[in-house]
Amino acid sequence: MEENRVQIRRINAETALVPTTGYSQALEVSGYTRMLFISGQIPVAADGHVPEDFESQCRLAWSNVEAQLKAAGMTLDNLVMHRTYLSDRRYRTLNRAVRNEILGDRETALTVVVTGIFDEAWLLEIEAVAAA
Repeated sequence: MEENRVQIRRINAETALVPTTGYSQALEVSGYTRMLFISGQIPVAADGHVPEDFESQCRLAWSNVEAQLKAAGMTLDNLVMHRTYLSDRRYRTLNRAVRNEILGDRETALTVVVTGIFDEAWLLEIEAVAAA
């Protein structure tokens, strides 16, 4: 029995803005047998600790995303879409830098939203979709 292989095709319409590094305008995903929808991962450690600075919170939220992927037998390579909710626009540049460091050359579909966050201590939240 041949194992299914996820195939991801990046789509960027000629009439649309060419994306900067780190994302694609659209992704077509085929050949998958499982999808994982990851609820918003917050910057809270298992012991309840919330770091004070944005970079530490961002790394912790991504670590929580990775933990959910691992629990499902997946990795960041399976990530096809994520949304980051920022509590303040001033975090956008640092958010992009940390995201690019963590994802490397992976280009997911993504959205960044500046909004109020459920808990005032949280400076961001990340939700994601993966396929395997």
